[in-house]
Amino acid sequence: MALTCWEKLALAALAAVGLRILLRLSVFTWKKIIAPSLGRGINVATQGKWAVITGATDGLGKAYAQALAAKGLDIVLISRTQAKLEDVAKEIRTSYGVETRVLEADLTEGQPVYTKIAKLIEGLEVGVLVNNAGMSYDHPELFTNITEETITNILQLNVAATTAIARAVLPGMMERRKGVIINISSTAAAIPSPYLSVYAASKAFVDKLSADLAVEAAPRNVTVQCVLPGPVATKMSKIKKASWMAPTPEKFVEACLKTVGIESRTTGYPPHCLIIGTINALRCVCEKGAIWLVSRTMLNVRGRALKKKKQEQDSSTHEHITDLPSRREIPCVVLNAGE
Repeated sequence: MALTCWEKLALAALAAVGLRILLRLSVFTWKKIIAPSLGRGINVATQGKWAVITGATDGLGKAYAQALAAKGLDIVLISRTQAKLEDVAKEIRTSYGVETRVLEADLTEGQPVYTKIAKLIEGLEVGVLVNNAGMSYDHPELFTNITEETITNILQLNVAATTAIARAVLPGMMERRKGVIINISSTAAAIPSPYLSVYAASKAFVDKLSADLAVEAAPRNVTVQCVLPGPVATKMSKIKKASWMAPTPEKFVEACLKTVGIESRTTGYPPHCLIIGTINALRCVCEKGAIWLVSRTMLNVRGRALKKKKQEQDSSTHEHITDLPSRREIPCVVLNAGE
Protein backbone atom coordinates (compact mmCIF):
# COMPACT_ATOMS: atom_id res chain seq x y z
CA MET A 1 0.00 0.00 0.00
CA ALA A 2 1.46 3.33 -1.09
CA LEU A 3 2.04 5.98 1.53
CA THR A 4 0.43 9.35 1.19
CA CYS A 5 2.50 12.53 1.00
CA TRP A 6 1.65 13.42 4.61
CA GLU A 7 2.61 9.97 5.85
CA LYS A 8 5.97 10.24 4.08
CA LEU A 9 6.55 13.62 5.67
CA ALA A 10 5.66 12.25 9.12
CA LEU A 11 8.07 9.32 8.70
CA ALA A 12 10.81 11.68 7.54
CA ALA A 13 10.22 13.92 10.55
CA LEU A 14 10.32 10.93 12.93
CA ALA A 15 13.52 9.70 11.32
CA ALA A 16 15.11 13.15 11.65
CA VAL A 17 14.12 13.38 15.33
CA GLY A 18 15.37 9.85 16.00
CA LEU A 19 18.66 10.59 14.24
CA ARG A 20 19.11 13.77 16.26
CA ILE A 21 18.43 11.94 19.53
CA LEU A 22 20.87 9.18 18.56
CA LEU A 23 23.51 11.75 17.63
CA ARG A 24 23.12 13.62 20.92
CA LEU A 25 23.26 10.39 22.92
CA SER A 26 26.41 9.41 21.05
CA VAL A 27 28.08 12.75 21.78
CA PHE A 28 26.96 12.58 25.41
CA THR A 29 28.36 9.06 25.83
CA TRP A 30 31.62 10.05 24.15
CA LYS A 31 32.18 13.15 26.28
CA LYS A 32 30.97 11.79 29.59
CA ILE A 33 32.29 8.23 29.50
CA ILE A 34 34.41 7.10 26.57
CA ALA A 35 36.77 10.05 25.95
CA PRO A 36 37.69 10.60 29.64
CA SER A 37 38.21 6.84 30.10
CA LEU A 38 40.54 6.77 27.09
CA GLY A 39 42.52 9.77 28.32
CA ARG A 40 41.56 11.94 25.34
CA GLY A 41 41.67 15.15 27.39
CA ILE A 42 44.52 17.63 27.67
CA ASN A 43 47.57 16.59 29.66
CA VAL A 44 47.74 19.61 31.97
CA ALA A 45 51.40 18.90 32.75
CA THR A 46 52.28 20.01 29.20
CA GLN A 47 50.69 23.44 29.59
CA GLY A 48 53.29 25.09 31.81
CA LYS A 49 55.47 24.67 34.87
CA TRP A 50 53.16 26.24 37.48
CA ALA A 51 49.58 25.84 38.63
CA VAL A 52 47.79 28.61 40.56
CA ILE A 53 44.91 27.60 42.84
CA THR A 54 42.69 29.93 44.88
CA GLY A 55 40.87 28.69 47.96
CA ALA A 56 43.66 26.14 48.10
CA THR A 57 43.70 24.97 51.72
CA ASP A 58 40.43 23.02 51.90
CA GLY A 59 37.96 21.02 49.82
CA LEU A 60 38.17 21.21 46.05
CA GLY A 61 41.03 23.72 46.05
CA LYS A 62 43.30 21.48 48.10
CA ALA A 63 42.29 18.44 46.04
CA TYR A 64 43.15 20.29 42.80
CA ALA A 65 46.50 21.35 44.26
CA GLN A 66 47.35 17.79 45.23
CA ALA A 67 46.21 16.32 41.90
CA LEU A 68 48.18 18.86 39.86
CA ALA A 69 51.25 18.41 42.04
CA ALA A 70 50.97 14.65 41.45
CA LYS A 71 51.27 15.42 37.74
CA GLY A 72 54.53 17.28 38.37
CA LEU A 73 53.38 20.90 38.37
CA ASP A 74 54.78 23.38 40.87
CA ILE A 75 52.00 24.96 42.91
CA VAL A 76 51.02 28.49 43.92
CA LEU A 77 48.55 28.31 46.81
CA ILE A 78 46.29 31.29 47.54
CA SER A 79 44.02 31.40 50.58
CA ARG A 80 43.13 33.50 53.64
CA THR A 81 45.02 31.69 56.41
CA GLN A 82 48.81 31.69 56.47
CA ALA A 83 49.14 28.74 58.86
CA LYS A 84 46.92 26.50 56.74
CA LEU A 85 48.74 27.60 53.58
CA GLU A 86 52.09 26.62 55.08
CA ASP A 87 50.73 23.26 56.24
CA VAL A 88 49.31 22.40 52.81
CA ALA A 89 52.46 23.64 51.03
CA LYS A 90 54.65 21.47 53.25
CA GLU A 91 52.38 18.47 52.71
CA ILE A 92 52.54 18.92 48.92
CA ARG A 93 56.32 19.39 48.87
CA THR A 94 56.83 16.30 51.01
CA SER A 95 54.39 14.10 49.10
CA TYR A 96 55.13 15.15 45.52
CA GLY A 97 58.57 16.77 45.53
CA VAL A 98 57.47 19.93 43.74
CA GLU A 99 58.11 23.59 44.46
CA THR A 100 55.41 25.63 46.19
CA ARG A 101 54.68 29.29 46.80
CA VAL A 102 51.98 30.68 49.06
CA LEU A 103 50.07 33.95 49.31
CA GLU A 104 47.84 34.87 52.22
CA ALA A 105 45.07 36.88 50.62
CA ASP A 106 41.47 37.77 51.39
CA LEU A 107 40.01 38.02 47.90
CA THR A 108 37.07 40.07 49.16
CA GLU A 109 39.45 43.02 49.64
CA GLY A 110 39.52 43.78 45.93
CA GLN A 111 42.15 45.39 43.73
CA PRO A 112 45.07 45.58 46.21
CA VAL A 113 44.92 41.79 46.56
CA TYR A 114 44.72 41.23 42.79
CA THR A 115 47.84 43.38 42.41
CA LYS A 116 49.67 41.18 44.93
CA ILE A 117 48.67 38.06 43.00
CA ALA A 118 49.81 39.55 39.70
CA LYS A 119 53.16 40.43 41.26
CA LEU A 120 53.55 36.94 42.75
CA ILE A 121 53.02 35.15 39.43
CA GLU A 122 54.99 37.65 37.36
CA GLY A 123 57.62 35.74 35.39
CA LEU A 124 56.12 32.32 36.22
CA GLU A 125 55.09 30.00 33.41
CA VAL A 126 51.53 29.46 34.64
CA GLY A 127 50.07 26.47 32.84
CA VAL A 128 46.93 26.00 34.93
CA LEU A 129 44.72 28.37 36.90
CA VAL A 130 41.98 26.96 39.13
CA ASN A 131 39.59 29.75 40.15
CA ASN A 132 38.12 27.85 43.08
CA ALA A 133 37.68 30.38 45.89
CA GLY A 134 33.99 31.01 46.46
CA MET A 135 31.37 31.80 49.06
CA SER A 136 27.79 30.73 49.60
CA TYR A 137 25.11 31.16 52.27
CA ASP A 138 25.30 29.35 55.60
CA HIS A 139 22.01 27.75 54.56
CA PRO A 140 19.19 28.47 52.07
CA GLU A 141 17.57 31.76 53.00
CA LEU A 142 15.22 34.46 51.77
CA PHE A 143 16.97 37.19 49.77
CA THR A 144 15.57 39.82 52.13
CA ASN A 145 17.13 38.06 55.14
CA ILE A 146 20.66 38.02 53.74
CA THR A 147 22.92 40.68 55.24
CA GLU A 148 24.47 43.38 53.07
CA GLU A 149 27.90 42.18 54.14
CA THR A 150 27.19 38.63 52.95
CA ILE A 151 25.88 39.85 49.60
CA THR A 152 28.92 42.09 49.10
CA ASN A 153 31.37 39.32 49.97
CA ILE A 154 29.67 36.80 47.67
CA LEU A 155 29.76 39.20 44.73
CA GLN A 156 33.31 40.30 45.46
CA LEU A 157 34.64 36.76 45.80
CA ASN A 158 32.59 34.83 43.25
CA VAL A 159 32.34 37.52 40.57
CA ALA A 160 35.04 40.20 40.90
CA ALA A 161 37.88 37.97 42.13
CA THR A 162 37.24 35.24 39.55
CA THR A 163 37.28 37.86 36.79
CA ALA A 164 40.36 39.71 38.05
CA ILE A 165 42.50 36.61 38.58
CA ALA A 166 41.62 35.24 35.15
CA ARG A 167 42.55 38.65 33.75
CA ALA A 168 45.92 38.49 35.52
CA VAL A 169 46.80 35.02 34.20
CA LEU A 170 45.25 34.86 30.72
CA PRO A 171 47.56 37.30 28.87
CA GLY A 172 50.64 35.19 29.65
CA MET A 173 48.88 32.02 28.51
CA MET A 174 47.79 33.65 25.26
CA GLU A 175 51.31 34.91 24.64
CA ARG A 176 52.76 31.42 25.14
CA ARG A 177 49.82 29.93 23.23
CA LYS A 178 49.08 27.29 25.85
CA GLY A 179 47.36 27.03 29.20
CA VAL A 180 44.21 25.95 31.02
CA ILE A 181 41.84 28.02 33.14
CA ILE A 182 39.34 26.11 35.27
CA ASN A 183 36.58 28.24 36.77
CA ILE A 184 34.48 26.60 39.47
CA SER A 185 30.78 27.45 39.16
CA SER A 186 27.90 25.35 40.58
CA THR A 187 24.90 23.32 39.46
CA ALA A 188 22.91 26.08 41.18
CA ALA A 189 23.82 28.28 38.20
CA ALA A 190 22.09 25.94 35.75
CA ILE A 191 18.83 25.15 37.56
CA PRO A 192 16.23 27.17 39.48
CA SER A 193 17.79 28.07 42.85
CA PRO A 194 15.35 29.99 45.04
CA TYR A 195 16.67 30.74 48.53
CA LEU A 196 20.20 30.75 47.07
CA SER A 197 19.50 33.62 44.71
CA VAL A 198 22.65 35.74 45.09
CA TYR A 199 24.98 32.74 45.21
CA ALA A 200 23.34 31.12 42.19
CA ALA A 201 23.42 34.38 40.22
CA SER A 202 27.11 34.87 40.99
CA LYS A 203 27.87 31.36 39.78
CA ALA A 204 25.79 31.95 36.64
CA PHE A 205 28.14 34.87 35.97
CA VAL A 206 31.10 32.48 36.21
CA ASP A 207 29.35 30.13 33.76
CA LYS A 208 28.72 32.90 31.22
CA LEU A 209 32.17 34.46 31.60
CA SER A 210 33.82 31.08 31.07
CA ALA A 211 31.78 30.30 27.94
CA ASP A 212 32.73 33.56 26.23
CA LEU A 213 36.37 33.48 27.35
CA ALA A 214 36.63 29.94 25.98
CA VAL A 215 35.71 31.25 22.51
CA GLU A 216 38.17 34.16 22.75
CA ALA A 217 41.02 32.00 24.04
CA ALA A 218 40.59 28.97 21.75
CA PRO A 219 42.32 30.52 18.67
CA ARG A 220 45.38 31.07 20.88
CA ASN A 221 45.33 27.43 22.03
CA VAL A 222 44.23 28.28 25.58
CA THR A 223 41.49 26.18 27.16
CA VAL A 224 38.87 27.69 29.47
CA GLN A 225 36.65 25.24 31.30
CA CYS A 226 33.69 25.87 33.59
CA VAL A 227 32.97 23.19 36.20
CA LEU A 228 29.48 23.09 37.74
CA PRO A 229 29.75 20.77 40.75
CA GLY A 230 26.81 19.25 42.52
CA PRO A 231 27.16 18.10 46.15
CA VAL A 232 30.70 17.27 47.26
CA ALA A 233 31.69 16.21 50.78
CA THR A 234 33.42 19.44 51.84
CA LYS A 235 33.24 21.92 54.73
CA MET A 236 31.46 24.45 52.53
CA SER A 237 28.68 22.00 51.64
CA LYS A 238 28.52 20.73 55.25
CA ILE A 239 28.30 17.17 53.88
CA LYS A 240 30.33 15.03 56.27
CA LYS A 241 30.00 11.58 54.69
CA ALA A 242 30.83 10.90 51.04
CA SER A 243 28.47 8.92 48.82
CA TRP A 244 28.08 8.06 45.14
CA MET A 245 26.27 11.39 44.59
CA ALA A 246 28.43 13.42 46.97
CA PRO A 247 32.00 12.21 46.38
CA THR A 248 35.13 13.18 48.25
CA PRO A 249 36.96 16.23 46.84
CA GLU A 250 39.77 13.95 45.65
CA LYS A 251 37.42 11.69 43.69
CA PHE A 252 35.59 14.69 42.23
CA VAL A 253 38.80 16.38 41.05
CA GLU A 254 40.15 13.14 39.59
CA ALA A 255 37.04 12.91 37.39
CA CYS A 256 37.16 16.63 36.52
CA LEU A 257 40.74 16.66 35.28
CA LYS A 258 39.91 13.89 32.82
CA THR A 259 37.39 16.21 31.13
CA VAL A 260 39.79 19.11 30.44
CA GLY A 261 39.93 19.61 26.70
CA ILE A 262 36.87 17.40 26.16
CA GLU A 263 34.13 19.52 27.74
CA SER A 264 34.28 23.29 28.12
CA ARG A 265 31.22 23.20 30.39
CA THR A 266 30.86 20.20 32.65
CA THR A 267 29.65 18.97 36.01
CA GLY A 268 33.00 17.18 36.14
CA TYR A 269 31.70 14.22 38.08
CA PRO A 270 29.26 12.29 35.82
CA PRO A 271 26.49 11.60 38.39
CA HIS A 272 26.11 15.34 38.92
CA CYS A 273 24.85 15.80 35.38
CA LEU A 274 21.78 13.83 36.53
CA ILE A 275 20.83 16.75 38.78
CA ILE A 276 20.76 19.29 35.97
CA GLY A 277 19.25 16.78 33.53
CA THR A 278 16.46 15.73 35.88
CA ILE A 279 15.46 19.28 36.84
CA ASN A 280 15.52 20.47 33.23
CA ALA A 281 13.46 17.46 32.14
CA LEU A 282 10.89 18.25 34.84
CA ARG A 283 10.83 21.87 33.68
CA CYS A 284 10.00 20.72 30.16
CA VAL A 285 7.08 18.70 31.52
CA CYS A 286 5.88 21.18 34.16
CA GLU A 287 7.81 24.35 34.90
CA LYS A 288 5.88 25.18 38.07
CA GLY A 289 6.19 21.64 39.37
CA ALA A 290 9.97 21.63 38.95
CA ILE A 291 10.32 24.98 40.72
CA TRP A 292 8.01 23.82 43.52
CA LEU A 293 10.14 20.71 44.03
CA VAL A 294 13.37 22.72 44.24
CA SER A 295 11.73 25.27 46.56
CA ARG A 296 10.45 22.57 48.93
CA THR A 297 13.89 20.96 49.00
CA MET A 298 15.56 24.29 49.82
CA LEU A 299 13.00 25.09 52.52
CA ASN A 300 13.50 21.66 54.09
CA VAL A 301 17.27 22.22 54.18
CA ARG A 302 16.70 25.68 55.65
CA GLY A 303 14.36 24.30 58.30
CA ARG A 304 16.86 21.64 59.39
CA ALA A 305 19.68 24.19 59.53
CA LEU A 306 17.67 26.63 61.64
CA LYS A 307 16.57 23.82 63.96
CA LYS A 308 20.16 22.68 64.43
CA LYS A 309 21.29 26.25 65.08
CA LYS A 310 18.56 26.70 67.71
CA GLN A 311 19.55 23.45 69.42
CA GLU A 312 23.17 24.57 69.53
CA GLN A 313 22.14 27.93 71.01
CA ASP A 314 19.92 26.24 73.62
CA SER A 315 22.73 23.84 74.50
CA SER A 316 25.18 26.72 74.85
CA THR A 317 22.76 28.65 77.06
CA HIS A 318 22.17 25.58 79.25
CA GLU A 319 25.91 25.05 79.70
CA HIS A 320 26.34 28.71 80.61
CA ILE A 321 23.59 28.52 83.26
CA THR A 322 25.03 25.29 84.67
CA ASP A 323 28.40 26.98 85.12
CA LEU A 324 26.89 29.82 87.22
CA PRO A 325 27.05 29.66 91.07
CA SER A 326 24.06 28.06 92.76
CA ARG A 327 21.48 30.24 94.54
CA ARG A 328 22.95 29.23 97.92
CA GLU A 329 26.36 30.43 96.87
CA ILE A 330 25.26 33.83 95.54
CA PRO A 331 24.58 35.53 98.92
CA CYS A 332 28.03 34.47 100.13
CA VAL A 333 29.65 36.10 97.15
CA VAL A 334 27.70 39.32 97.76
CA LEU A 335 28.56 39.38 101.45
CA ASN A 336 32.22 38.85 100.77
CA ALA A 337 32.16 41.61 98.22
CA GLY A 338 30.68 43.97 100.79
CA GLU A 339 33.34 43.41 103.47
